[in-house]
Amino acid sequence: MKRLALAALFIPALGTAAESATFTTKSLTPETALKAAQAALAKCRADGYQVTVAVVDRSGLTQLLLRDRFAGPHTVEVASNKAWTAVSFRTNSGDFEKATRPGESMAGLRHVPRATAVAGGVMVQGGGSLMGAIGVSGAPGGEADEACANAGLKAIADDLEF
Repeated sequence: MKRLALAALFIPALGTAAESATFTTKSLTPETALKAAQAALAKCRADGYQVTVAVVDRSGLTQLLLRDRFAGPHTVEVASNKAWTAVSFRTNSGDFEKATRPGESMAGLRHVPRATAVAGGVMVQGGGSLMGAIGVSGAPGGEADEACANAGLKAIADDLEF
């Protein structure tokens, strides 16, 4: 009888362990990433800027890269790194810049390879999940880059589960 009672206690725990052995993630489709990048590029063009837009997945891997005709060669790496920073640290790169200024407790994070402490990388979130990030480089200043990245985010907002 004691064995049955003890077994009854452990059976629900075994079911819980099996359920937590896997999980489901959401990712942007290539079409959604392209839509976001095109909207970000269009915003920067309308403002007179030649930029590169990178969209990374939730792991920080580049899913899409779109470079305008006259965007500088450095913008390819910087846009990708801004997006990588946003997903890696789960914060927009402009907020990362503020949190890692000299004298701040998180200042050492600026030494992490690829960490880019300049505005222009924004997280893509929907339905409570981080799905990736958009990074923009080439506009005059991080705030202008971020405005373009936010235009990309706005273009896909209705397509994401919120």
